[in-house]
Amino acid sequence: MSYIVKKAIQDFAKRNNMQVAGDFYGALDKHIEKMLKAAAERTKSNKRKTLKPYDL
Repeated sequence: MSYIVKKAIQDFAKRNNMQVAGDFYGALDKHIEKMLKAAAERTKSNKRKTLKPYDL
């Protein structure tokens, strides 16, 4: 499952005068997935069903 929009990443890189390596997207997706899983665990441990910013 992909959590990112490649075009948005490309636009960000272009605005910052950079390029994006092809394998960057997969690494970013993995990082985001780890963050989401940790936030979900924190949410569950606090007996909630709503992810909140402070769960990150």
